[in-house]
Amino acid sequence: MFFDRVKINISAGNGGDGCISFRREKYVDQGGPNGGDGGDGGSVYLEVDESLRTLVDFKYKRHVRAPRGVHGKGSNMHGKNAEDVVLKVPPGTLVKEADEETVLVDLVKPGQRFMVAKGGRGGRGNARFMTNKNKAPRVVENGEPGQDRWVVLELKLLADVGLAGYPNAGKSTLISAVSGARPKIADYPFTTLTPNLGVVEIGEDSFIMADIPGLIEGAHLGAGLGHDFLKHLERTKLIVHVVDIGTQIDGLKRDPYEEWKQINEELTKYSENFLGKYHVVVASKMDLQGAQERLDVFRSKLPEDVEVFPVSAVTKQGTKELCYRLAALLSEIEEPILHEIEDYKVTIAKEEEKFLIARDSAGRFVVEGEELTRKFIMNRMDSDEALMRFHQILVSMGVIKALKDRGIQAGDTVRIMDMEFEYVD
Repeated sequence: MFFDRVKINISAGNGGDGCISFRREKYVDQGGPNGGDGGDGGSVYLEVDESLRTLVDFKYKRHVRAPRGVHGKGSNMHGKNAEDVVLKVPPGTLVKEADEETVLVDLVKPGQRFMVAKGGRGGRGNARFMTNKNKAPRVVENGEPGQDRWVVLELKLLADVGLAGYPNAGKSTLISAVSGARPKIADYPFTTLTPNLGVVEIGEDSFIMADIPGLIEGAHLGAGLGHDFLKHLERTKLIVHVVDIGTQIDGLKRDPYEEWKQINEELTKYSENFLGKYHVVVASKMDLQGAQERLDVFRSKLPEDVEVFPVSAVTKQGTKELCYRLAALLSEIEEPILHEIEDYKVTIAKEEEKFLIARDSAGRFVVEGEELTRKFIMNRMDSDEALMRFHQILVSMGVIKALKDRGIQAGDTVRIMDMEFEYVD
């Protein structure tokens, strides 16, 4: 099953909690804190596996979660870091933010790895908070939350040669004749509904050929699933236009030249990447009656620099000459410049404020912000000492000053996430 686009939710693991513990041994007075740190949460990576050709593994696995780190223990025993999760994807996988406007990375090289969600840091145990003034701290950190995000994976096939043409032009028959690919073949349009890859072997050389489902007028606008098919031609080194020369349909005139011109227009309208790509033409179904005469007319209309290869996939006429010529052309064509992350215009958001203050309908001051939320979650609110530490965090972040600037008075309520505090001046 070919599956080339999926939206998935990825959650990295939370860090393990730090531990509150004190050394207690006979004849050892005031042994001091020995609570260990929590382990780091597992991160989630995407890694290119060249044996894969589709994203079908994600069809029924839309949510991926990494394990959390192990909590710290007494005797300064730190929790174990969680194992990372590695998701295998095929070469040519484009990773985008959920809004699809921001490209994160283009995974094209075998073994290439990208961290798509970072695991949370383990919380510190109370041994980390001992100072000269506080020899027995009862302060500890919870594990940092792991990153959680939605991403879109979009596969664009990596192939040397891409076959383009109208439905039922003979593309599938051609790839089956020159490679080991066995696509569905029938005498009606849109037989091929998903791209097929085949390896063409020429002596000691070989190249990958992609059979793309038929294109129709308006494909660049999405007609006939045009967007789903055209994207798989973008990465190919050269394009082979397969034009049906032999078929004659009663009552319907098929003009091979107009079909060739229409396909060219659809390609260039869809993406500028097709403008500099090398094109050749295959005149298919040459075994049918009257094909040679129609080929002569077709050639007379084409520009002189367009190469045309008369082929019959059924009788194998011209297939060997075509494959040798394609192999020679591929050796001359430079590797296509694949999109790196720097090639994309990434929308850079303004630096977010550390926190925002608003008032709800009940008159409470509501303070929120990503950094503040993270610090709040990591600070365990189970002792007066922990509350005092969080107060110092608010002071250092400028929250207290901002509340004063907003006119807060003693006795007013401040809400952070699901906890409410009474402001004391």
